[in-house]
Amino acid sequence: MGIDIKIPIGLMFTIFGLLLTAYGFFTRFDAALYKPSMGININLWSGLGMLILGVIMLALAYISRSQKP
Repeated sequence: MGIDIKIPIGLMFTIFGLLLTAYGFFTRFDAALYKPSMGININLWSGLGMLILGVIMLALAYISRSQKP
């Protein structure tokens, strides 16, 4: 009976990814905000990356928990 660290890490990345993706989505037309990043909506793309990573971590935790006898 060990502690599965994938669950809290997956939850953290999923929550932060959702927040950052929402912020990037709602500010996608603000050109002055994204001028320092060469016009790339870095909030949206990094939020999506964090969201994908969090969902993968939660899926791996679910799979590892369901395989135990």
